[in-house]
Amino acid sequence: MKAFTLLHWPRWQQWSLLERDQQRDYDSVFLVLLLALLAIGLVMVTSASIPVADRMFGNPIYFTMRHLIYMGLGFACAIAVLNIPVHWWHQSNILLLALAVAALLAVLLFGHSVNGAKRWLSVGPINIQAAEPAKLFFFVYLASYLVRRHDEVRDNMKGFLKPMLVLFLFAVLLLLQPDLGTVIVMFATAVVLLFLAGAKLWQFIVLMATGLLSVAVLIVYSEYRWRRVTAFLDPWADPFGSGYQLTQSLMAFGRGGFSGQGLGNSIQKLEYLPEAHTDFIFAIIAEEVGFLGVLGVIALLFLMVARILWIGRQAMLKHMHFHGFLALGMAIWFGFQTAVNVGVASGVLPTKGLTLPFVSYGGSSLIIMLIAAALVMRIDFEVRMDGKQAITGGRSK
Repeated sequence: MKAFTLLHWPRWQQWSLLERDQQRDYDSVFLVLLLALLAIGLVMVTSASIPVADRMFGNPIYFTMRHLIYMGLGFACAIAVLNIPVHWWHQSNILLLALAVAALLAVLLFGHSVNGAKRWLSVGPINIQAAEPAKLFFFVYLASYLVRRHDEVRDNMKGFLKPMLVLFLFAVLLLLQPDLGTVIVMFATAVVLLFLAGAKLWQFIVLMATGLLSVAVLIVYSEYRWRRVTAFLDPWADPFGSGYQLTQSLMAFGRGGFSGQGLGNSIQKLEYLPEAHTDFIFAIIAEEVGFLGVLGVIALLFLMVARILWIGRQAMLKHMHFHGFLALGMAIWFGFQTAVNVGVASGVLPTKGLTLPFVSYGGSSLIIMLIAAALVMRIDFEVRMDGKQAITGGRSK
């Protein structure tokens, strides 16, 4: 519609509008969506965490303060990323990949366990979940690989399997923690990116079948994963045992109804629902602001994913393929993780420990998500500038 309108304007007005669009340093639509989600997240983390924070620390806003600190650290990292040319990520992809592997190994060697999972490294007062930067760095590597080996990926099985071997290494390190949720997100994103890069359909089908079979084997031969699946299939069979978390989440959805119980009026957050301010914050949103609030949050996340896909498409149209693949990877990551979190909270999927992007409490997740969002904004900026590096000079390759 915009293009049609431009054709009918005087030439000087067309030039003025296009020049103004190109000179804008950021995507205002994406930024508004991001800030709206962060604001909703801050409000809901505060509401959902007050009871547990008061009991554990004697400070009702303990988790709110920590969330604000993590948000501040995330913004500081995001500002730094906005000043780094996208081409740096392309050149440094192997280094970043090595750092991700080293961090995952460090967790296995020096990390500490929480709820039976060894996923965190302690750095002073901050606990770092190594799986979060591992996701981002793997997607950077994969985008770079698809640019460097694009013909190889399309034409033979060897090019298709190489990134899968890297993913297999990550999967082994993550499953030793154990962290199946992150493996599933990385696998799904990798599969879709390879398909978009032109991998043959039969390779795509074989990979999907192999992945599903592997997940099934991991579930069958792991007692706690099997309990999660049986609880998902019939949570009311053991509502005070393996099905407890899901039944409490479903109760929250039921109490929320169409318009909710009102902000701050959740019953399930009174420590009936475990992880109410982290993995199951969507259930508290449903209880307090109802179907309308749920629809609003999903709509914001959907629009964000759609906007990132649009940014990736613009990059591809300008033959900035690394920018395009990386943006598409971010969109798939955000979208799939949102679908899993919402599916788990609503009982559509078995329980997985994944946060709701930009909304849930979680230091490592929030910081890495903000870095990824800044990277998307940098991609958009360089696409608008036709690849010109406004800070360092030169062109993106």
